[in-house]
Amino acid sequence: MNTPQMSFNSPAQQEVWTTLRALNDAWTKGNPDDLAMYFHRNMVAITATERNRLNGGAACIAGWKGFATSTRIHHWTEIDPVVHVYGDSAVVAYDFDMSFDMNGQTIHMGGRDLFFFVKESEKWWAVADQYSAYPN
Repeated sequence: MNTPQMSFNSPAQQEVWTTLRALNDAWTKGNPDDLAMYFHRNMVAITATERNRLNGGAACIAGWKGFATSTRIHHWTEIDPVVHVYGDSAVVAYDFDMSFDMNGQTIHMGGRDLFFFVKESEKWWAVADQYSAYPN
């Protein structure tokens, strides 16, 4: 399943969305080490697989890489994204659908993701991520 091309009202919104898509492609179908090009050195994240928050870009990269290398991801799709830009910061929220193999079984799941970006030196960096499953 491919993510449809999104168009937004401003060039800044499109830049942030393009960054988010490249970030997700890096860990879902590329090289998770490439997340270093998107995760800020001071990034913080709340993830599905860790009880405690991840502090720092290196810890976040290790977390995403650990998941990506322990699974076989069949598909990842962002659904109904919103991008709000506030000067040199931005918030991206979207639902997602994914399928992956883990421990001998195929898992289909969906959830919500909320990223916060800042622009430093003309580049958008992910500084925070909050994942949550859909409520029951």
